Amino acid sequence: MSTNRSGQPDILEVIANLSNNEVFTPPRVVNAILDLLPESVWSDKSLRWLDPGSKTGVFPREIARRLMIGLAEAIPDEDERLRHIHTEMVFAIAITDTTAKMSRRSLYCSKDATSTASATQFGSTGGNVWYGRVEHSFDKKGRCAECGGTKEQLEKPGRDNFAYAFIHAAGRKSVSREFAMKFDVIVGNPPYQMDAADGNRTMPIYNFFMDEAKKLNPRYVAFVIPSRWIAGGLGLDDFRSTMLSDKRLRTIVDFPNAEDVFPVVGKSIKGGVLYFLWDRDRPGSCDVVLRRGQEQVGPHERNLSEYDIFVRDSRALGILKKVLACDEKSIVDMLAADKEFGMTSNWPDFRPKARSGDIDFYYNVKGSRKTGGIARSKVPKSDHLIDHWKVLVPQAGSDGGQKLPDVVLGTTMIASPPSVCTQTYLFFYVKKKSEAESVQTYVRTRFFRFLVSLRKITQHATRSTYTWVPQQTWDRSWTDAELYKKYGITKDEQQYIEAMVKEMPA
Repeated sequence: MSTNRSGQPDILEVIANLSNNEVFTPPRVVNAILDLLPESVWSDKSLRWLDPGSKTGVFPREIARRLMIGLAEAIPDEDERLRHIHTEMVFAIAITDTTAKMSRRSLYCSKDATSTASATQFGSTGGNVWYGRVEHSFDKKGRCAECGGTKEQLEKPGRDNFAYAFIHAAGRKSVSREFAMKFDVIVGNPPYQMDAADGNRTMPIYNFFMDEAKKLNPRYVAFVIPSRWIAGGLGLDDFRSTMLSDKRLRTIVDFPNAEDVFPVVGKSIKGGVLYFLWDRDRPGSCDVVLRRGQEQVGPHERNLSEYDIFVRDSRALGILKKVLACDEKSIVDMLAADKEFGMTSNWPDFRPKARSGDIDFYYNVKGSRKTGGIARSKVPKSDHLIDHWKVLVPQAGSDGGQKLPDVVLGTTMIASPPSVCTQTYLFFYVKKKSEAESVQTYVRTRFFRFLVSLRKITQHATRSTYTWVPQQTWDRSWTDAELYKKYGITKDEQQYIEAMVKEMPA
């Protein structure tokens, strides 16, 4: 933990977060992100820097601190140097009135930039840390066309409406009246999500910050954001495709366990976090680093567009390539679609206790597996799958590998026909009981679950998560030993798989 001259902890290391959406960045993390930039930026007095989602002001503060050292030769006088940095180089857009004051206090030593207590006196209270209320652009359905939030959730009397200026046209226009929206380096920790009105889903918004940053055509962008975009995430397919095909993304430092970066709130950031450097003028391959606690894998030079998702651990690539080289059918061809039968756990037409003539109905109540009954005529869709044998796999499993070894998937069940299930489960479907038993042994192998884990970085596994798992012949009980031999998995690779994936008892 960093300390000030009196030996006291840096207040920005220990300050509490305002909310899970407004995650404060510890100074040590800020400096790790700034370390990604080339050394030359700290001695260039012509550069303009922006934090587009400032909270505590730790990014502007640490940038200014580094520039005070790097510009010592170019601007020898300390007072003149500090004034130049504050007035011509470092800018921020705060996300709330409170964080604007915090940011000015961190950067200028005063929440009022006109005050005599301010390290540099400006003609306006805000200085170069801007904040102003911005309005959402709601469409006819009551949803903001720019950030995806709903009028119901955002327009509440007496509270901020979370219309972040950088990702709303009206906000950017207002900011541009105060200072030109032309920047060489854009860095920060943008807000992560917009909570849904129903309380069940959240819409990511950090992707909008990256999109807007690139539109300004800076030399560099460096952000810390959630990692879940690399393999999934609501509304992130286009963002993932764009990022992975962008050769200007030159460095990624990935943390599967977000607590390694944000000790206080990291547990709530499922799938981990990463920080990256985007370099406009130096396209090429990407240096990837994976960190778990004290362990570091890489940097490894990677082609991010090699697959449709990003495989976060470079050590897995050799195994994956061996499997894909066999060019076998994917097991998704015999895997049900998400919400295959269209029924939730509180489906009104099922009965907790089956009656004569009912088909079996598999569901879940508060984590407990239940079997009831339902009339076949009440099943909304996919009647053709009712009479198949099924291997049920819970959609919700482990936490996406935050702790290793990971079980990856929940315990499977075999459902005899005729039967249906709620969206709690995905299921593999076959014609015979013996085939279902064979599939179940395959799912239990570490090999199977390892391939799933490469596309599963959060608790939930959708159908696409199983894309890289090949089909087998369903005439035997499958074991890891047999699969390792089939795909030429070396002893070292076996040890790696077993370090990643926990054994699943029969």
